[in-house]
Amino acid sequence: MKFLFINGVNLNMTGRREKGVYGTRTLGEINARVAACFKGDECEFFQSNIEGEICSRLHAAQDEGWDGIILNAGAFTHYSYAIRDAIAAIDIPVVEVHMSNVHAREEFRHTSVISAVCRGVVAGFGADSYILAAQSFKL
Repeated sequence: MKFLFINGVNLNMTGRREKGVYGTRTLGEINARVAACFKGDECEFFQSNIEGEICSRLHAAQDEGWDGIILNAGAFTHYSYAIRDAIAAIDIPVVEVHMSNVHAREEFRHTSVISAVCRGVVAGFGADSYILAAQSFKL
């Protein structure tokens, strides 16, 4: 299978910020672990702090033959109608991912504007959330 992992705003700081929430592994280390779990599959990793770049990457994915997209939009999850519309504009299934349990955190994190256009949501399992999301495409 072909998996595209997209990470949004501030996820480049994973392992250095809020270690009690996001852990001590960097995004590069998380990506390497994910790739190791899916050795027989193609995995590509993309991260941007810029909303429009994430939209553009989602649009480009439409013609690249991906089986699934795993998206951790970070804080964009809670207010980016642009990313929501970019997901709705493509035919590739997207699974929304959060390393933390957003429902056990601040109230503003309880709302996702992208969930309605995603295949499903995986939250609260730390870095393993990415692995669980990708495994969902194999069920």
